[in-house]
Parts: sequence; structure tokens; C-alpha cells
Amino acid sequence: MKSGASPIVQGWCPGAYRPMMSGDGLVVRVRPFRATLTQSQVCTLCDLARRFGNATLDLTSRANLQIRGVAEDDHPALLHALTVNGLVEDDPQLEGHRNILVAADWRQGDLTDRLYDKLLKALPKLPPLPEKMGYALDTGTRAQLTSGSADFRFELNTDGRLILRADGAAKGRHVNEDTAMTALTEMVTWFIETGGIEAGRMSRHLRSTPLPENWQETSARPPASPLEPGPFADGMILGVPFGNVSAKDLAAVAQISGASEIRLMLGRLLWLRGAAPQKPTGFVTVPGSPLLRTHACPGAPLCPQATVETRPLATRLAGQVTGTLHVSGCAKGCALPRRADITLTGREGRFDLVRNGAPWDEPAKSGFSPEDLQDLSGFS
Repeated sequence: MKSGASPIVQGWCPGAYRPMMSGDGLVVRVRPFRATLTQSQVCTLCDLARRFGNATLDLTSRANLQIRGVAEDDHPALLHALTVNGLVEDDPQLEGHRNILVAADWRQGDLTDRLYDKLLKALPKLPPLPEKMGYALDTGTRAQLTSGSADFRFELNTDGRLILRADGAAKGRHVNEDTAMTALTEMVTWFIETGGIEAGRMSRHLRSTPLPENWQETSARPPASPLEPGPFADGMILGVPFGNVSAKDLAAVAQISGASEIRLMLGRLLWLRGAAPQKPTGFVTVPGSPLLRTHACPGAPLCPQATVETRPLATRLAGQVTGTLHVSGCAKGCALPRRADITLTGREGRFDLVRNGAPWDEPAKSGFSPEDLQDLSGFS
């Protein structure tokens, strides 16, 4: 990025059919169906990351996986392999809009599972939306997706009834399984007809355009406490620092742990169902690690938008902030596109410091070099 230039916001996220060019090659995103991968699929993805990418995988803030460093000439072969292994949709348009957050504790035939099937069938029939927009099926035993990036949210209210809530609205409307997709179509249509496409996201649109009152009938149940690494249900949860893991380490944990499947969760967590407790290399295995409160994008030179290295600094500063720390290569804030207690934003080779804000907010102080940032205790 040129000195003084603003970062380029693409308006879309990388996908399997529509990858995004970065400093180390193409970024190819895989959206696991129901946020779940079998042991065989995990090993296949790891093998593909070694064959076609830089031998690492990124776990995104939307609980997707990305293969980085793919050469343009290799993309068709990678896409074919992803398709034949059931990791992406055959329909490029459907795959590009399949941004669905799923309650991690879904079970075959339960409400979340049934809604997922209905939503997949409804997506091709919905009016076209910006590709960054997405959906949440927060209908598990506890509300775990409140902080996730989604625009149309199927949730449960305090009485356990199904509701549809527009992201950014305090309340939602009552629906049932039979009316859920009709209500979603109505909300999407309203969003488009009231100029939401220009805003790009539902919460941003609602800042200037009021939602119909009859769509604000009831409150969703309160969010549950975030999950942490450690033993969990019939397996264990692992944390992935900065969402980056080597293909070798992920394949090893999938095979050695005995997990029947791996479910991808918000907070850059992996739930290994059926796994025996262990402490594998490259993962956080105990609660309370400051690395999971610290967010950092790949930074320079891997991202052409960034002018600073990010993860070495984030690793060094992890634990110095009581709450969340975000080290962002530029003002886009891809690793954490929302507020953090302390945000360090790269600009022209140095860092701006934002308190209780996002990378694009007004900084409290500017012009720090990495060497200047030895101790953050005085800034939090």
C-alpha cells in the first residue's frame, strides 16, 4: 500500500471459486458444511494446503478455513479437489453466499440441522445480496453466536421460541420452521428495497433506516459465556492462536486424537468430538490463554494492504492487556472487524494506538515503531 493511501476494501471475502490475491498468492476459503469436518476431510484439506499452498491453514473469524499461498495456475486443480471431496458446493453462486454460522452443538435431525437444510434450499431463491452478508443459526442449547459476523439471525427467545432478528436490532420477530424462510425472504427484500445494498451490512443499514415495528416483537435469549480450550462434552476444545495452524500439526491432531470429527467454532476454537485429552503442538489447550484474547492478521509481507509485521509483535504483547488486543496490518481490521480494548493499527510502517475502538477509529496516539511498544500497561 502506498504511503498515505487508504486500504482497499474489496466488498467481498475470498471464496473457493473467487479467491483473493494476497502478498503470498491466492487465498482460497473453504466453508465447511455445518461447520463440521470428518477426520478424512481434515486430512484432505491439510494435504491440499501442502500441495497447493504454503502448508498452513487459517481459521477465520467466521469459523471457515483458508488455504494461503496458492499459485494462480494451481487454482483449478485445487478447486477440483475441493469439489470432489465434498468440501465446496458445485454451484459457484451458492458457494459464494453460503456464509452460515452454525451452533456447534447441533445434532442430526435437531432444529439447527433442519434449519440449515431449509436455508441451503432458500439461498438460491433469495434476491442477490453483497457477498459479505451472512446468516446465523444460533439455535443450540446456549446462545454462542451473538458476537459472530451475521446479518440475519435465527435465534431462540427467552421462552425457547424461534425468532428471526436483523443484526443490529434489539428484538426479533416470531417465526416457526414453516414460516422461517418466508420471513427471511421478506427481510432480505426489505433490506434491498430500503437501500441496504449501499450500506453493505444490516447493522450499518439500521443506523439510518428503522426496521418495521412488527419485526421487533421479542428479545433473544442472552449470550452464554464464551467457550474455552480444555475438556468439553464428548471430546475437547483446542484454541488456534491468531487462527493460524500448520497443516502438519492439524493433520496430526486429527489422526492421533481419535476424534470422529472436528467442528469449527467462533473464537478460533476447534471442538474435537470423541477426542482423548491431550496437549498437541501448535494449539492452546487450557483456558485463560492471552493468545486467544490477542488478534492479528497475517500482516506484511503476506498482505499487500499491510505496511507492518503483525504477529511477532502480537505474540510479544499478548497478556499485557487485561481485555482484548488487536494488532492490525491496516485500517481494514480483517482479524477483528470490531472494537478491542487496545488496537494497534499499521500505517506507513508505524502504528497508531486506539483505545476501546476498531482499527478505523480515531487513534489516541500515533507514530509508534515496534520498538516503542515494549510495554502496554500504561495504555490499557
